[in-house]
Amino acid sequence: MKKIGRLHVITDVVLQDRFSHVALAQMAVAGGADTIQFRQKEGSTRALIETAIAMKNACGDVLLIVNDRVDVAIAAGADGVHLGQDDFPIEKARDLLGEDAVIGGTAKTLSQAQQCIADGADYIGFGPIYATGSKADAGMVKGLEDLREMVNGVRMPIIAIGGIGIENAGEVMHAGARGIAVISAVCCQPDPTEATQRLVDQILKK
Repeated sequence: MKKIGRLHVITDVVLQDRFSHVALAQMAVAGGADTIQFRQKEGSTRALIETAIAMKNACGDVLLIVNDRVDVAIAAGADGVHLGQDDFPIEKARDLLGEDAVIGGTAKTLSQAQQCIADGADYIGFGPIYATGSKADAGMVKGLEDLREMVNGVRMPIIAIGGIGIENAGEVMHAGARGIAVISAVCCQPDPTEATQRLVDQILKK
């Protein structure tokens, strides 16, 4: 059984510029996050690989997942990738990364989730559960009822994302999510380590 984390902290240097990807990874790991996701749209491939390698070193035994970039994940020795509907095909990523890699797929509908699973995904990223300003193309808010339907519709871990923070993480977990993925709820907080710890506490109450 592959380890699918319950708190995915997606590092960000656009919404905030106080901390680097590596510093955020270190603080989130210190706070108890079990998965770090590296997502950056801009920059050279070489720079992305260098950052991902440094993040992998900072993560230790904590999973490092690279968003979108299979090549960066391979070069950095990351634990896996997370791929959106318009990103590198999941089945091709599986061929390149092997069976041990953790691969997540984004799905906004049950049919998309089923296709991700058929293509070889290990978990489904579903959302936005609530309104979010962290991702401009997040799409329509799904809400807890749609989350429950997704959880009941697929036999695969669901990682909920979008507008999730300390005030609502508990209800998302009670709706059946395996875990949550957050950006601003950690990266944009005064103390990212403390913010991570508080989210972990909410998740463990489930």
